[in-house]
Amino acid sequence: MTLSTKLRSTVALDPITAEISRMMDYSFDGESTFTPHTMPDVPPDYGVGLIVGGSGSGKSTLLADFGVADTPVWRSGEAVVSHFGSADEASTKLSAVGFNTVPAWLRPYHALSTGEKFRADVARVLGHGAVIDEFTSVVDRAVAKSCARALSRYAREAELRRVTLASCHRDIIPWLDPDWVFDTDTGQLAGRGSGRRPVVKLEVVPCAPQEWPRFRDHHYLSGAINKSSRCWLVSWGDVLVGFTSALAFPNGNFSNAWREHRTVVLPEFQGMGFGVRISDAIGEIFVTQGCRYFSKTAHPRLGGYRNASPLWRPTSKNGRARHDYNAANKTKEDKHKMRHAARLCYSHEYMGDNDAA
Repeated sequence: MTLSTKLRSTVALDPITAEISRMMDYSFDGESTFTPHTMPDVPPDYGVGLIVGGSGSGKSTLLADFGVADTPVWRSGEAVVSHFGSADEASTKLSAVGFNTVPAWLRPYHALSTGEKFRADVARVLGHGAVIDEFTSVVDRAVAKSCARALSRYAREAELRRVTLASCHRDIIPWLDPDWVFDTDTGQLAGRGSGRRPVVKLEVVPCAPQEWPRFRDHHYLSGAINKSSRCWLVSWGDVLVGFTSALAFPNGNFSNAWREHRTVVLPEFQGMGFGVRISDAIGEIFVTQGCRYFSKTAHPRLGGYRNASPLWRPTSKNGRARHDYNAANKTKEDKHKMRHAARLCYSHEYMGDNDAA
């Protein structure tokens, strides 16, 4: 591997530098040098690239060759979503980094958690030619993996080009699945598939509605839950990752039907695709019991998944605003419906693996 020119920095010598040098038996003349590896040639039209290595190994120096890492400016007193060009862009970009907690979207940046701030920062700069330093350095490893997974999926779907990241954590490589990885510790360049994504097995266990309070603040609708709902906790190993529930769905045209009621994936695991898998699993439970299972959502990514999935069949109300709701009726349910009459929603029935086959 060819090495680049040495980087040099100098400081003024003083009694403190002299004493530290003496205490540590380190000869120091005021000059420090570092010789980073030279980046080998990478594909010119790559999607996502990653520079990885330990602290002080030259990642930021090499990253600068790909552009300037942008630091978003957040205006005080404005919601996170107000910093995007449109509501569609805000929802798309925030979902693209696994930031799916809608109530947090409407808070100012300073009111977010550290993990939420990290995702919001990435969402603001994500696009063609994005350069992001210290990727996942300030968040726990669950958030890191989920953000890497969500970003990778979005970058490929949107056909982004030359998104370059630098990180000191190698555990994100299987989740990010970049087109290339350059390791500043070894000087080696690896292509796509250099890390195999682990198999994730989620366990769905029945529970009582009383488990809901720990999840309700992360749900974008009402924090209330129907006490007659059937509920499940979702775990990844011994770690709790989500909650879901279903309600009986009385209908004059068919019987023995249920509908999805509340589904929440905890913020640190959003972006891993758990939500759609949980919904599929509950649908399969009901279908195998001889029931019909329906679900409605306003989330474009979830709706798009179901539109393309052979497991789900669109209903006649799919993709339509409900202008047929009656504003004259005054029941609690009617008033709830009218608040969402103009909102475009996705409506599907789960058909199961047998129909898919």
